[in-house]
Parts: sequence; structure tokens; C-alpha cells
Amino acid sequence: MMHFMKYYALEVYTVIALLLIVLVAIFMPELTVIQKYAVFMSFLFVLHEWEEGRYPGGFLDLISANILQRKIDIETMKASRLITAVFIFVMTIIPFFCGDSIPLFAVTMAVFCIFEGCIHIVGIKLLRTGKPYTPGMVTAEIEQVTGVALVVYMAMNHLAAWYDYTFAPFVFLACFALMQRSLMAMIGFHYSDILANMRKRLSKE
Repeated sequence: MMHFMKYYALEVYTVIALLLIVLVAIFMPELTVIQKYAVFMSFLFVLHEWEEGRYPGGFLDLISANILQRKIDIETMKASRLITAVFIFVMTIIPFFCGDSIPLFAVTMAVFCIFEGCIHIVGIKLLRTGKPYTPGMVTAEIEQVTGVALVVYMAMNHLAAWYDYTFAPFVFLACFALMQRSLMAMIGFHYSDILANMRKRLSKE
């Protein structure tokens, strides 16, 4: 069972995410605006994972070749999507249920979307793709626009306080660092190795 979950993590995540979206549409027709954003972002994340990992795919290949500078076996790469899926669920499910009462979570979800758009743009230069595209970039930019729209909506309607906007990036970074730490442990890497590889790469430019 664990082998199946690791190898088909992306497919399992897709089924669960789409199932939740369908159930929400059937049993919760009256959604708040923040909940609608969370549902839409959940759908976007599904599309993003497929664009980034399968069609056309290859973002993890770029990372392993240019940042990790080590070949990662197929099973490990597929299993990494399981950790990513857990992270994405946290970023969407908690804001869906608590985003209206605790705006910090909704802003954190928006920060995640904005980060996705930025990192794919930066990746063009850092990963030397040779073209203005990284796998997953199209959906990542749609996520970024959606994240900005959510922040603007919340700001205009005074749904969050200054401390929500201030601390949301730190909450996101803490969760993201935890996810990355789990991924690094899976492939036997440390942050120091990645930083050293990045410095070496940048020094050659």
C-alpha cells in the first residue's frame, strides 16, 4: 500500500482533491468568498501539479540537474509528490474551514500562490532553461494572479488586520521549510548542500 501511495502520489492527490471539490459543490452550495477562493485554488493546484510533474513535466528534473546536481531515481521523485500533496492540502483545507474566522490562514494561502508565480519566473534564470518557461509556469502565474486578487479583496473589505499580512509570510515560510526539510531527508540532502551548489552555479555566470 505504501509503495502504491509513493508511486502514484500525484494521482491519489488529484482524486482526493477533485472529490473534495465535488462534495463541496454538492453539499455546501452557500460558500463565502474566501471559501470559493480556496476551492478554486485547490483546483489550480491540481492543474499545477500535472503541468509541473507530467504534462509537459520536468520541473523536478531541472531541480535535480541544476540545483541538487544529482540524479534522483523515479520512485523517489514520484514519492516526493506525496509530501507536496500534504503541504498543499494544509494550504487549502485550513483556509477553507478557518479562513473567515482566522484571516491569517487565508492570507497565508494567498502568499503561497504569489510565491509559486515568482519562483517559476526566477527559475528561468536560475535553471538556465534557455526559453521563457519552466514546467508548471502557466498555472503558477494564474495562481499568483489569484493570490494577489484574494489579498486585494481582503484588504478592500477590511477582512484582515495588519498583523495577518505581516505574519502570513512567516507562517508560509515555516510550513514550506518543513516540507522542504522532509523532501531533503527523503533524498539524503541538506540545505547546506543546496546553498553550496547554488553559490557555485551563480559564481559561474
